[in-house]
Amino acid sequence: MALFQKAPSTQEEYEQYKPLDITPEEVLNMDEDEWYEKVYRGESFPQLTIRAVLMGSALGFLLAFTNLYIGLKTGWALGVAITACIVSYVVWNIFLKIGWAKTPMTILETNCMQSTASAAGYSTGGTMVSAISALLMLSATEANPEGQHIPLMALVLWTLFLAGLGTVLAIPMKRNMINQEKLKFPSGTAAAVTLQSLYSEGTEAVKKAYALMIAGLVGLIVPPLIDLNIIRTEVTRDDGTTWNEGEPLLPASSNTFDLLPARGKHLDAESGQMIQNEPSDWAMVLDHNPVMIAAGALVGLRIAIYMMLGSLALNYFVGPPALTDSWTAPNEKVIMAATLPATAWKEVGLWLGVAIMVSSGILAFLLQWKTIIRAFTGFGGQSGSDSNEAVRSSTEAPGSWFIIGTVVMGTGVILIANHYFEVPYHYGVLAVLLTFLLSLVACRATGESDITPVGAMGKIMQLTFGKLIPQSTTANLMTASITASSAGSSADLLNDLKSGYLLGANPRRQFVAQFMGIFAGTAATVWGFRMLVPTADKLGGTEFPAPAAVAWKAIADVFKNGFENMHPTHVQMIGWGLGLGAVMVLMETAAEKMGHKKMKKWLPSATGIGLGLILPFQYPLSMLIGAVAAYVWTKSNKKVADTYVVPIAAGIIAGVSIMGVIVALVNGVFLDAYPVN
Repeated sequence: MALFQKAPSTQEEYEQYKPLDITPEEVLNMDEDEWYEKVYRGESFPQLTIRAVLMGSALGFLLAFTNLYIGLKTGWALGVAITACIVSYVVWNIFLKIGWAKTPMTILETNCMQSTASAAGYSTGGTMVSAISALLMLSATEANPEGQHIPLMALVLWTLFLAGLGTVLAIPMKRNMINQEKLKFPSGTAAAVTLQSLYSEGTEAVKKAYALMIAGLVGLIVPPLIDLNIIRTEVTRDDGTTWNEGEPLLPASSNTFDLLPARGKHLDAESGQMIQNEPSDWAMVLDHNPVMIAAGALVGLRIAIYMMLGSLALNYFVGPPALTDSWTAPNEKVIMAATLPATAWKEVGLWLGVAIMVSSGILAFLLQWKTIIRAFTGFGGQSGSDSNEAVRSSTEAPGSWFIIGTVVMGTGVILIANHYFEVPYHYGVLAVLLTFLLSLVACRATGESDITPVGAMGKIMQLTFGKLIPQSTTANLMTASITASSAGSSADLLNDLKSGYLLGANPRRQFVAQFMGIFAGTAATVWGFRMLVPTADKLGGTEFPAPAAVAWKAIADVFKNGFENMHPTHVQMIGWGLGLGAVMVLMETAAEKMGHKKMKKWLPSATGIGLGLILPFQYPLSMLIGAVAAYVWTKSNKKVADTYVVPIAAGIIAGVSIMGVIVALVNGVFLDAYPVN
């Protein structure tokens, strides 16, 4: 099989490669033999072309910034496949009009393109916003508050090997989960439906695409206004030195809620007196950046409401008594829980919120015991008629790719983990073996529910290696990173392969397209991370709360220091959080078993409440605004909302994220503060 195929060179040739008349919904119910007879488009149908991979790499490179930016803000990763399809469709039409392209991309070329873009934009950034960020935060000390980045080459290879490992681990799962068991993989199915509609309903597709591009242009305007340090002033610092510092044209937030009451008092640094708190002291401000409003429109109303309730509970009920508590550490030094209300979300809410998410995530995972059993009992149980065996062996990714890829990528992961992250070789081997088993379960969960339990996978590994290597927070973080990142990459590939399966694509060629995307994604996320987070003090604040990293760091610290060296209030918070998280999951499970689906929709969300406790107030507020707006729009005009909500939200996120990286680069290189001689 030649690596790349030739794209259609004339319109007449392109006409031979129109989409199937069979809808993706119809293909969902076909068995494997019927698929080969009625759906598979054959070896000669153009899909893995140079132009498809280049377009996917370019879009994935840009969309990787989107997930990096949103991940540092919220800990979430947003799927990029559908966004890439819409943008590619419009961009390629522009190329056709101006003469840069001779023929449209075939539907399977666009499918390969979205595989490359998805690998670049989604599967390479998970470790950056969790383990790598947590490791940078751990490196910060009083003597060096800026911390220390790991060597650039180590970061590049680590990201590349993890994404590659996850990709090859999916090979033996594909045929069983997609061809034979016909798991739905809802995101992959949605991408296939989107592609089919793009090629059959051009007017609707163009509306979505232009909405996305206009929203993206609006998003591009925001970071230069609220982040670019263009106004220069001379400031005398506490040590008597004079510095030329910069500030943006517009403030990043406003104290809109200071007319409301607030609880508690704090020590005023200038007067030395205790003064009454205002809401802004609790970080209750209105954020001027629309990126989280857009994210809220995508996340949905239930999560956003409970995020807001979690944040309000922290500011009015949990935080005030915790901030007045103190204790005597083993060295007889009296330590306060926090010094200012503005830090309550990371000093107090962290322990309650993380505990809620850990217990709910792991318990929800364990309650899927049937899924877990099916993952292991179904693995390898492949069968099919002999009539299609020849074509099957030439279309599916061969087992040799899995073996060679796992050895190469796994060895790379083990060597880097040992050399840079203090992980003994035998524990590195154990981590890779456990990664395959947990990825198998995570991919099945994705296929059945569209939820990839990456967080639960990471926490299971942190708990495992917290017992095996409790003295090393670095080893704890990075062994968990192996599983979480690889499981996410495996699930992403299977979602894309499901999309291709519904459209009649050659899975071997699509695997190659997916694998090529991780190189562009690695370049984008590593470079973007260094630009957005030049020092550790950028993390854990209002600019980049990095909740995923904060949670990973907290668990690693618990294993290293032990509960006996923790603030008793924090220990109490952990206990309450573990119990609350379990109760919320059990309530959802009971509602589902009793058939009360409408009730389940509004039961407390452990993820929402947990995130609300560990994020500054302005983020849950912005997400609630976006979720309410999307809900009202959908209720008033569902057809129009279905057309525009996702493209507008995705466009704003992409525009703000991409320009945010550029502004961070300009600030760091040209507008950084400097001493005045």
